[in-house]
Amino acid sequence: MEGKDMDTAKLALHGGAPVRDGEKKWPGWPVHDESERNALLAVLESGRWFFDERVAEFEKAYAAFQGAEHCIACNSGTAAGEIILQALGIGVGDEVIVPPYTFIATASAVLRVGATPVFADLDAAWCLDADQVEAVITPRTRAIMPVHFGGRICDMDKLNAVSERHGIAIIEDACHSWGGAWKGCGTGTLGRCGFFSFQVSKNITAGEGGAIVTNDAALAARCRSLVNCGRGEAGSPWYHHVNVGTNARLTEFQAAILLCQLKRLEAQTLLRERNAAVLDHGLGAIEGLTPQRGSNRITRRAYHLYCMRIDEASFGCSRDHFVQAAQAEGLPITAGYPMPLYRQPVFGHVQNHDYSKYRCPVTEDLCYKSGMWFLHQLLLASEADMQDIIAIARKIKDNAAELRS
Repeated sequence: MEGKDMDTAKLALHGGAPVRDGEKKWPGWPVHDESERNALLAVLESGRWFFDERVAEFEKAYAAFQGAEHCIACNSGTAAGEIILQALGIGVGDEVIVPPYTFIATASAVLRVGATPVFADLDAAWCLDADQVEAVITPRTRAIMPVHFGGRICDMDKLNAVSERHGIAIIEDACHSWGGAWKGCGTGTLGRCGFFSFQVSKNITAGEGGAIVTNDAALAARCRSLVNCGRGEAGSPWYHHVNVGTNARLTEFQAAILLCQLKRLEAQTLLRERNAAVLDHGLGAIEGLTPQRGSNRITRRAYHLYCMRIDEASFGCSRDHFVQAAQAEGLPITAGYPMPLYRQPVFGHVQNHDYSKYRCPVTEDLCYKSGMWFLHQLLLASEADMQDIIAIARKIKDNAAELRS
């Protein structure tokens, strides 16, 4: 027994028994059952595969889920961001403030419409810092695009105050925040509009897909036109184009899957919240680890990622050593984004803005030293599985000195 205990205490990276062996499986993703199969077959056999009643049904259901008056479905979250910028008339000569810690599409959407992304650093919750935003506003600033990173909603009270002071629209990148709510109001409705992704890794997915939500009827109508090749309102002739749009339509197959996925989302969201609370308590008690902080104004939290930071000095080993050891113990955690967006090669080719000047200390710390995350499906496991995650972190902490050698 003593030998077994010693083997369990030894890091798997160094030949010990992992906390989670091959018999313990994390929940897979995406989740599906006979409802998706039957829905797809129904579309197949109907012969109506194109932009029809199921798309309209999903738009209505998703608008209700987010508490929005309007939802426009489209073929990706990336396209949704571009459509909104075009609909707001943002283009050459304009600037849009974005965070540097996000997927490339947040900033590339701005470039794609001919405008200039301007980066502002994050706050301690991994979200766009309102004070940093205000510091980079210029007469050319047309919009602020906060990202509810990992599902953690930005401080929309502060950001909306900045928006109102300067008369600048807020476009929420809510691609991690399906069902999230700030003081009872759904994400996507907290600014002028918001957009969502249904790509395969996302908490509600059809492989690809996206949506725009807003309470602005005129903006919704323009977005709907742009998604559908610039066509006019419903009832206008098919070959009647009033805007320079594109084909960003969702298919009936995707809408059918999303309708099934949406029925599970409420229960999944609540389960993720419960399990994340267990982790916050257990991991937050370990010196050197800091889970992504919440807010009592977030009345429902959508976890796309579970995020935390490590402080090398107080924990005892580096972020990279922690990740390597945790993976060996059976936890599929990663170091996240390897660099701020302004260090991505594409921004070296932008001629009208010098991205080499940017220094965003919080973002750079997350990228190069402290940031870690794992995907949402792990939060669909049992509370015992959450205790395994905590046990892995404690085991690494106990053996941190070995990882420095």
